[in-house]
Parts: sequence; C-alpha cells; structure tokens
Amino acid sequence: MLFNSYEFILLFLPITLLIYFYLNHKRLSTLARVFLVFSSLFFYSWWSILNLPIIISSILFNFFLGNLLFKYRSKKILSFGIVINISLLAYFKYSDFFISNINYAFDKNIALLDLVLPLAISFFTFQQISYLVDSYKKETKEYDFLEYTLFVLFFPQLIAGPIVHHKEMMPQFARARGRLIDYRNISKGVFIFSIGLFKKVIIADTFSVWATNGFDKAVELNLFEAWATSLSYTFQIYFDFSGYTDMAIGLALLFNIKLPINFYSPYKAINIQDFWRRWHITLSRFLKDYIYIPLGGSRVGEFRIYANLIITFLIGGIWHGAGWTFLFWGFLHGMALLIFRVWSKFNIKLYSWFGWFITFNFLNIAWVFFRANSWSDAIKVIDSMFSLDNIILPTMLERALSFLSNYGVVFGRFTQNIEANFDIMFWLFGGFITTLLFKNSIEKLSSFKLNYYTAIFTATIFSTALLSLNRVSEFLYFNF
Repeated sequence: MLFNSYEFILLFLPITLLIYFYLNHKRLSTLARVFLVFSSLFFYSWWSILNLPIIISSILFNFFLGNLLFKYRSKKILSFGIVINISLLAYFKYSDFFISNINYAFDKNIALLDLVLPLAISFFTFQQISYLVDSYKKETKEYDFLEYTLFVLFFPQLIAGPIVHHKEMMPQFARARGRLIDYRNISKGVFIFSIGLFKKVIIADTFSVWATNGFDKAVELNLFEAWATSLSYTFQIYFDFSGYTDMAIGLALLFNIKLPINFYSPYKAINIQDFWRRWHITLSRFLKDYIYIPLGGSRVGEFRIYANLIITFLIGGIWHGAGWTFLFWGFLHGMALLIFRVWSKFNIKLYSWFGWFITFNFLNIAWVFFRANSWSDAIKVIDSMFSLDNIILPTMLERALSFLSNYGVVFGRFTQNIEANFDIMFWLFGGFITTLLFKNSIEKLSSFKLNYYTAIFTATIFSTALLSLNRVSEFLYFNF
C-alpha cells in the first residue's frame, strides 16, 4: 500500500487512526498497540502476503537474540546474529548479482534464482542489527515483545525509513500522553504530510518522466538532453525521498510519535561532508556508528582512516542495490570524502558558492551511476554531458546565433530524445530555486502555526496532489 494512493489516504489511515485512539480512549492501551501492530502487518502485506513470514521470523529471531545479548553479553552470540541478518539480506538481495558475476568471470551458465526482494528488508535488517549491537553494549532495556514488534513494524517508517533507533522510538510508545488525541500534532502532521505528498506526486513524478526517457529509452542524447536527464534524476530523487520522509514524519505525528530528521536541505551543502550530514541522515548515522567507528574510525593512522572511509561508503553503495554501478557510486562518495579530508588539512578556504558549485556538480554526476541500469546507460549519459560534438539549440535562437552553425551547432528540437518540451527549462529552474532558496519542510514544521494561511496552503497542496493520484508510482527508496 502506497502513501500516495486513495486506499491509503481515504481508507486505511483514517480507519487506523479512529480505532487506535478509540481503544486508547477506552483505556485499552495494550490492545491499541496490538491493533497498531496488526495494522502495520496488513499495510506491509498489501504488496504480497508472502513477505509476512520473512519479517515476522526476523523480528522473532532478533528479539530473542537481543534478550540473550542483554543478559550474557557474548561476542559469539552477537556475531551469530549479525551473520544471520546479513545472510538473509544477501540471499534475497545479492544472490543473482553474485551468480551473474560468477557466470561472467568463469564462463559458467548457472541459473539465476530470480528472487523477489522482500519489501524494506534493507531497512529492517539495519535497524535490528543496531538493536543487537546496542543490546551487547547494555544500551537497551529489557523491552517486551509488543514494544519491540511495534518498534520494527510501525508503518510510517517501515517501508523506506528513516532507520530508527530504539532509544528514539520505544519510550514514545510507552508514554501515556501519546495515547490521547493531540490536535496540534494532527494539524502539524497533516501539514507536513501534504507537503510530502505534493513533492512526490506533482514534482518528483514529473521529473521522473524525463529521467526515465533519458536513461532507459533514448539511444543517444545531445548535450542539453544529457544534462537535462541527469538533473531530472537529481531533482527526482530529492523530491521523491524528501517527499517520503515528510509523509512519514507527518503520519507518525498523527499518532503522537516524532521520527528522527532524515533529510535537511542536502543540495544546500557546500562540501561533501556537509551533504552527508543532510542526506539520509539516519543511514549516515548507522554507517558511522556501526561500521566506520568499529573499523577504527578516526582514531587510527591516516591511511587506515582513508581505508575506513572507502570501506564504509562501499557498504553504503551496495546497501542501496545489487550492482556495480551502486558500488561505484559508493566508491565515488568515499573518494570525495577522502579528498575533502586531505584538502581540509591545508586549511584553504573556498568561497561558499564555489564549494556549493563543486559539490552539486559532483552529486549530479555521481547520481548518474546510481540511477543507470547498466554501465552502458551511465556512459551514454556521461559521454553526452561532456561532448561538444552533438549540440542542438532551440529553433527560436537560430536567427540570433546562426554563426554557430559554422562550428557544428544544429538548431531544432533540442529535447526530442527525452520527449520533453521547452517547459523542462522552467521545471529545472524551479528545482534549483526550491531546493536552494526556500526553507525546508523541517524548518517550516518547527515554526508551524495553525491559522487561515497554513490551513488554505495545506488544503490547496493536498487537494492538488490528491487529484493527481491517477498516475500513482512507487517511491524510489522502495527498491533499496
């Protein structure tokens, strides 16, 4: 079930809210939480009921092991738990990737397993690994099974994050005040949910058409089409992921739960380190706390620090998807952080605008490898972005710039291969303006006041998005 669907917005959500708070009103708080667990299981199984045994088995296994670790603090038990979790993820997500590479390297013909990736397995696996590690460190409490299950399954964050921490969530579910209807939280929740819905349905899904045409359909691209393709995906993933994050935060607020901030104007970053403090913040936190620091972090020699950075981001890359392009994307970001660390030692300051320019263009180029379905698709876009052999300008400029014809410039339909019109220029310009000059949704939420302006604004963007749900599409991070 998608957040951006009629069945979720008009049926599942209001029914779940009404029954949950009705049960709490009748002082049946345990039953209310049981109902929320079963509602989340229903939400999760909407795609395929075959997903249920996997996530339920994972919860039972990790809850049992977490309790053992809390009591006995055994490295063997912790290692066993991490291996089982990673093995489950590897089997479903990476089996065909490994088989394909073995077939290629050794000229074999091993049949692919063609496994269907269980929804959200990357998210709930990392979430539960962090729980096991914290149980080993005695940083958890002896939570009961209902609390733990709700921590993993709570539907606003279940499918695509944020990757929540037990310290952030479990005390909130146990808080008595959270069981009562809070109309301020409801108004704030509807406000930020509407912003997220608008980002996804109106903005991200518009950019997705051009990105898909450029990456997947076009055989060749001219210079402008290549940049339009890469920028379209750069803005698509921004508004898609930030839209989902806003919707998750808004939905959780309806239940008086505050999810951690996961997205904070990442395209305003003036260096690559700044970007990773703003983009997918909970994943960055996991990679730092449970991979980078255990590897030695910054407490080791300089060469080891560089190696730790690369390893951490290679893991971050392959976590997103089973493919060499994802691995290369992670490598690029690891190298960028390594270069930034070396550069910082010289204490040479760049103008903020220049730092932003370098950072944004690096991100835009790196996203090409993240999005491309194959190396050839990535190279097709990258080559065209930096080739001066295929420049096409709009016909309307021919009279003024006709002399450029002597240098191989052609005038005509300059967006034909990505099936776009001139309005793509306004969308790309709007993408820059929105991401760079406006306050982000978290800032808007922190200063939120319920008045006529916010009510009209919320109603307008919500209704606009709701009426556009005829082109429902999944969130990008559902694939990871």
